[in-house]
Amino acid sequence: MKVLVVGGGGREHALAWKLAQSPKVQQVYVAPGNGGTAMDPELVNVPITDIAELRRWAAAEKIVVTVVGPEGPLAAGIVDEFRAHNMRIFGPTRAAAQLESSKAFSKAFMKRHGIPTAAYDTFSDVGAAHAYVDRMGAPIVVKADGLAAGKGVVVAMSLAEAHEAIDFMLLDNALGVSHNAGVDGLAVPRVVIEEFLQGEEASFIVMCDGKHVAAMATSQDHKRLLNGDAGPNTGGMGAYSPAPVVTAEVHARAMREIILPTIRGMEKDGIPFTGFLYAGLMIDAGGHPRTLEFNCRMGDPETQPIMMRLKTDLLDVMLAATAGQLDNIELEWDRRPALGVVMAAAGYPHAPRKGDVITGLPKDADDVMVFHAGTVEKDGAILSAGGRVLCVTALADSVKQAQQHAYDAARSIHFDGMQYRHDIGFRAIKPTGRAE
Repeated sequence: MKVLVVGGGGREHALAWKLAQSPKVQQVYVAPGNGGTAMDPELVNVPITDIAELRRWAAAEKIVVTVVGPEGPLAAGIVDEFRAHNMRIFGPTRAAAQLESSKAFSKAFMKRHGIPTAAYDTFSDVGAAHAYVDRMGAPIVVKADGLAAGKGVVVAMSLAEAHEAIDFMLLDNALGVSHNAGVDGLAVPRVVIEEFLQGEEASFIVMCDGKHVAAMATSQDHKRLLNGDAGPNTGGMGAYSPAPVVTAEVHARAMREIILPTIRGMEKDGIPFTGFLYAGLMIDAGGHPRTLEFNCRMGDPETQPIMMRLKTDLLDVMLAATAGQLDNIELEWDRRPALGVVMAAAGYPHAPRKGDVITGLPKDADDVMVFHAGTVEKDGAILSAGGRVLCVTALADSVKQAQQHAYDAARSIHFDGMQYRHDIGFRAIKPTGRAE
C-alpha cells in the first residue's frame, strides 16, 4: 500500500518513520517533507503544498490513506477536499479544526458543553482588552485567536507583560497570526484572555473516528525556551512519554470529563470530530484536569517519543480510524519511557536563523532517533531551515536513562548558534526532581 503524510516537521518525520515499519506498506510519501525525510531511504519527499494539486497527485499515485500532520492544511480544508473525491484521509474537517484554529470557538464550545477550562473573555477592541487585564490583575494568560504555530500564548506574570502581549497580538501581529474572519467575512484580530491556572501540564492525545476514541500514550511537553521553564513560550523544546502526572485516576477523569464530552459535543453540534485530538491539560494538586487548549493534531515534539513507544502497526490503526472502526483497535506500548530534546536555531522563537550546516548527526538506531523538523537537504548536506531544527529522541528503561541517551546523541551534533535545554524530563526524574 502507498501512504501519504502531509507536512514537513518533526511530527511528520516521526509519523512517516513509524508508518514505514509496517510490512503492508510499499512506500511512504511525505509532502513536502524535510532534510531528514529526504535522506531516509524508506521515505520519498513530494514537493507539493497546494491542497488540490496534492489531492490530484495522491489520486494518480493510488494513495491508500493520507495522514495530516500540521494545523495549517487542516484549517484550510484538506480533509474536506480529499473526502469530496472519496479518498481516505485522517484528520478533522475545516469546521471541526476550529477547535484549534479559533481559540474563541474552542472556549465557547467548552463553555456550552460543560468541559472544565479556565474562565475567560474574548476581545477584538484593544482598549477593552487592556481594561479587562487591569480589572483582573496578573498573572493572566493572553492568547491569539488564530493559528500562530504554537507561539500565540503569553503567560503574563505581570500587568506590563499582559499589556505588551495585547498590543503584540492585536496591533502589531508580530507573531504572524492567521486571524479568523468576523461576521462580515473579513479577518479580525482577536485575543482570548483567561485566568491563570496553577498545576502541572500534560499532553493528552487521542485518536477519534467520529464516534470512537483510542487514547495515545501520555506525554509532557516543555514549552519554555530555557532551563527551569524560563524564557518565552515556544512550539515545544522537548517532551517525554509517559507523563507520571497523568495517573490512572487522572486519565479516567480526563476521558470522562473532557475527551468524551468533546467528541459527543462536536457530534451534537453537527461537526463530528475525526483525527488526532490533543487536549493540553492543567492538572491541579488534587488531580483535577482542566483544558488549557485543544489542538486538532498530534503535538510536536510529543509525537516523537510517543511514536518511539508505539508497538502497534500504525497503518492498521489509520485504516481502522478512517473506516470508523477504532473500537476494534487496541494500542500496544513499549513499557520503556522515551524522551526527545529539541535542538533549535539561533534566534528562535522570534527570529530563527536559517542556512546553517548541520554536522555530527548520529546513525539511526532502535533506541535513538534524530527526527528532523526545520531542515533541508542541499547537495548532500543538511542545512537548518526553521526554528526547531531537530528532535533527538531516545528510548530506555527509565526517564533518567532516556534523558542521558538523548543528550549523549545531541552532544555529537553541531550547527552554528544551536540552542537546546539541558533539563528535559526533569519533572519525571526522582527523587530530586532535577536532572543531574
